[in-house]
Parts: sequence; structure tokens; C-alpha cells
Amino acid sequence: MTSPTPYSTNKRFTLDPLSPLKRWLEHLEIKDRSFAHFICRVIPCSCPFERTITVLGHRLFHIPPLCKLNPFYHQFVGLRLKALSYLADVCGENVQHYIC
Repeated sequence: MTSPTPYSTNKRFTLDPLSPLKRWLEHLEIKDRSFAHFICRVIPCSCPFERTITVLGHRLFHIPPLCKLNPFYHQFVGLRLKALSYLADVCGENVQHYIC
């Protein structure tokens, strides 16, 4: 049995070239009403690729949501949530029309 060397760590090294852009999206602040409306219009509340294919009332197959394949999925969802919160809490607007 070998003892761990003082230089060994349990952390795995992962190379993520998109991490600077992900961090930028996560730290983006919503401070403008028109920008918040733009974010809510551009980022959909549900995956637009999800479909159920039916023929003559019979379900043939279902295409699952593919948005989670997007490497920025979690950042976009968080940004949309920030925009909705800004509009509702700071601006006092009704955001029902942005919610699916």
C-alpha cells in the first residue's frame, strides 16, 4: 500500500475554454428595464426544440428537450431569472406574460 505524496490532490483538472464567458454571464447584472425585457423575450421559458410527433391522433415519438446540450444552458436560465426578478421586484411590473 502506498501513501499519498505531499503533492497529490484529489482535485481533477478540467479544461473548460468556455468558463470565462460562463462566469461573465453569471455575473452580468440587470440594471435596465429595456435590457430585462430584451432578455425575457430572447431567452425562451421552455425548450423550443421539444416536440411530440403525432399522426392521426397516434403519438409516433417524442423529441426530448435539447437545450441542456447547450454549454451555456444554466447561465441563460439564471440570466432570464435575474431579468424576471428585476422586472417584478424592482420595476413592479407584472411578468405573467413571460412565464409559460
